[in-house]
Amino acid sequence: MTRALAPTHRVPAQPLVWRRPSSQLLDLLRRLPLRRPRWMRGPRLERVVTAPRIETPRLKLRPHRSADASAWYVLQSDPNVLRYLPWPPRSRRASRRHLRHRTRHIRLEQAGDFLALAVELDGRLIGDVSLHLREVDPRGRRAEIGWLIGTEWAGRGFATEAARAMLKFAFDTLEARYVTAVMDPDNERSHVLARRLGFLDIADAGGERTLLLSREQFRRCSQRRDSV
Repeated sequence: MTRALAPTHRVPAQPLVWRRPSSQLLDLLRRLPLRRPRWMRGPRLERVVTAPRIETPRLKLRPHRSADASAWYVLQSDPNVLRYLPWPPRSRRASRRHLRHRTRHIRLEQAGDFLALAVELDGRLIGDVSLHLREVDPRGRRAEIGWLIGTEWAGRGFATEAARAMLKFAFDTLEARYVTAVMDPDNERSHVLARRLGFLDIADAGGERTLLLSREQFRRCSQRRDSV
């Protein structure tokens, strides 16, 4: 006599359902580094360029620090600042995390490196000026500049003063041949500022306006300004 085989029970196939990741998981993913490791990122500068401390007639430019958290939250929550930046509104916690990332952007060595400086007036954070290293080769070394000033201090020349100091650093210390500025085409105040610094329009497409400043043009503009 043979034993009867137990029937095989198959589990019915379950439909595939996408479930939204938890907020904790999304927060973790946002903090994961997305940049390639340095050994995969190509040529390096002849020497690492680190964040300077620069004093202008009215301002101090220096690395960001955690003590800036309250002022940074006010600044990056300013609707007039956010209007032309691809930054989302941030909670105080997210703003502190954003600032923490900025405190680490203190060196330029390879293409893609980013350097950010706080703009300080009478001991108070009022803005930010930055450089993005785009091209390392000395023959065409290029960086991209960015600047922002809070509404309370707009229209008093602080953005021009901070940007001019950062450009001098880019051309003299980083030894860039060119600096670009990329902005929203509707951001007319930044466009006027860039032209005042000597930038020339080179492209206006894809929702972006791009301007270019050469080392030689910057020095000519500086000489004319100093001679006045």
